[in-house]
Amino acid sequence: MKENVGKFFEIYASDPTVRSRVEENVAAYPGSYEIREALTEFALLPVAEELGLGFTIQELRAYETRLKLERGMAKDGEYDRGEHSYWLLERGWEEPRPEEKSK
Repeated sequence: MKENVGKFFEIYASDPTVRSRVEENVAAYPGSYEIREALTEFALLPVAEELGLGFTIQELRAYETRLKLERGMAKDGEYDRGEHSYWLLERGWEEPRPEEKSK
């Protein structure tokens, strides 16, 4: 399933219709970004599932963490900064949840 995350974001980056569907879901979501897991489940995962590229939030987080590490170790210019933004890591997922901080 982890490869589905990468495949999904390739489609997301190249297909304005897919991006639009996700953006519509985000705009329709009644919660706030503080409720990040629910937002991801509502806005992103259903679109991936419809494309036959289902994955979990945990797989998405692992994918983005690995990608960020790879980019951090890459030589300048090796990655196009606009090539892929982070769905979770740009929405506060680098910080642990409040219940994880006490552990």
